[in-house]
Amino acid sequence: MCGILAVLGCVDCSQSKRSRILQLSTRLRHRGPDWSGLHSEEDCFLAHQRLAIVDPASGDQPLYNEDKTIIVTVNGEIYNHKLLREQLKSHKFNTGSDCDVIAHLYEEHGEEFVHMLDGMFSFVLLDTRDNSYIAARDAIGITPLYIGWGLDGSVWFASEMKALSDDCEQFMTFLPGHIYSSKNGGLRRWYNPPWFSERVPSTPYDPLVLRHAFEKAVIKRLMTDVPFGVLLSGGLDSSLVASVASRHLIDSEAYCQWGSQLHTFCVGLKGSPDLVAAKEVADYLGTRHHEFYFTVQEGIDALEEVIYHTETYDVTTIRASTPMFLMSRKIKSLGVKMVLSGEGSDEIFGGYLYFHKAPNKEEFHEETCRKIKALHLFDCLRANKSTSAWGLEARVPFLDKEFINVAMSIDPKWKMIQHDTGRIEKWVLRNAFDDDEKPYLPKHILYRQKEQFSDGVGYSWIDGLKDHANKQVTDSMLTNANFIYPENTPATKEAYYYRTIFEKFFPKNAARLTVPGGPSVACSTAKAVEWDASWSKNLDPSGRAALGVHTAAYKDK
Repeated sequence: MCGILAVLGCVDCSQSKRSRILQLSTRLRHRGPDWSGLHSEEDCFLAHQRLAIVDPASGDQPLYNEDKTIIVTVNGEIYNHKLLREQLKSHKFNTGSDCDVIAHLYEEHGEEFVHMLDGMFSFVLLDTRDNSYIAARDAIGITPLYIGWGLDGSVWFASEMKALSDDCEQFMTFLPGHIYSSKNGGLRRWYNPPWFSERVPSTPYDPLVLRHAFEKAVIKRLMTDVPFGVLLSGGLDSSLVASVASRHLIDSEAYCQWGSQLHTFCVGLKGSPDLVAAKEVADYLGTRHHEFYFTVQEGIDALEEVIYHTETYDVTTIRASTPMFLMSRKIKSLGVKMVLSGEGSDEIFGGYLYFHKAPNKEEFHEETCRKIKALHLFDCLRANKSTSAWGLEARVPFLDKEFINVAMSIDPKWKMIQHDTGRIEKWVLRNAFDDDEKPYLPKHILYRQKEQFSDGVGYSWIDGLKDHANKQVTDSMLTNANFIYPENTPATKEAYYYRTIFEKFFPKNAARLTVPGGPSVACSTAKAVEWDASWSKNLDPSGRAALGVHTAAYKDK
């Protein structure tokens, strides 16, 4: 991950303005500690903080075309860059960076090239020939991007809100799968997959097609010139990522530099479910496994930093981001700069425990679509910002465009939980990797019940957070919360506590509006809360709020 900041159409182009842009870009240096770059062109500034993963020696940014009339600042990875280079043989590339193809694709195709990129990315491109520019974000929003507007008419883009919130009158989350064009004005969607309409698909389930699509997604993400590993919680998703990566590592380019033994990492309170399961998976796969422990107090002590870096007050995100934030610091201290992670599977396959109550396949499918569309506000935000806080890059193979298309084309009747036939959540994925001849995982791991990350690190983690919040927030404060926080009014003391910290760092109303709200149970959308009448009395994002489903569920209030 890198950090980008671009300011276009400034009235003030003085040295003091340049100094201000440089100062603001340093707020992103945690994302890219390896190099800083700034290009200024008349009334435009493009700044970059680089985390070097591919071509560390020569891939510094901003990047240019041959005559330097096109300038690009990019955050992300383009996995098909070698294939794209083959299509651009008439062009001369200045670096070996995977992102170097973007300027040249623009030369060849104009603004209509973004769909050709296979990867995770946010970028701003300046064409000095007519002083126009575009900005774009990847299909799902794996990499973060914000857009803002200054009083002087300038347009700002930044990887994190903290780099533009002080200088912009208004700002918002840049929508995933969209492009902004100064020529055409405003945002338009470039990513239009069949599932986006939420129309129910009818393709029969083929386990081998699904398996091969996921293996391909993992393999392409082994593209790296630096040490890497896998975040392994011992749950289904991260265990499959680790299994596939371990199986195919010897055939990858990474093997030549870093050897055949995969490194895996897990975090939790001592004795937590994840630590136990992850150790078993690591032993089974033969990985070099690293266990990290934290205490409830250490997590509480880190909350302010976590909220500053994740830029949210969403309860679920903060609960899960804190252990991930603490683990990322430990991983970076080992010299590792990139990890694979298992985000996205639960949204695609209906893996959250509340999906047990989906009334029919139509509502099941519509909910998965809603969840994928909102990933950039929740799990993608957490995975990216918790790791990049320490200069660590997280890659998510489940959110591969091609894999999503395959998985979301399956008739949702195959994804539905069926207790009478023994189909638990994510059965289609589990079954696809249930290979008796060459097992990917032990059976009981392959069919382990879903644990949300904030639960799996240790049930006492969430309980400890609630206890701490109860000591910080009085009954009177919560009673009057709607007067203090009329937008997204916190409904619990825990939510109120996180909101006070967030407001300290990001006091503008525009910042508050970047965080979603509404009722949720076990990470559901507000619509899915309607599936079970008892849930409305127990609104908590923990998986244990799925009453009658989770084996360690909360008691019905």
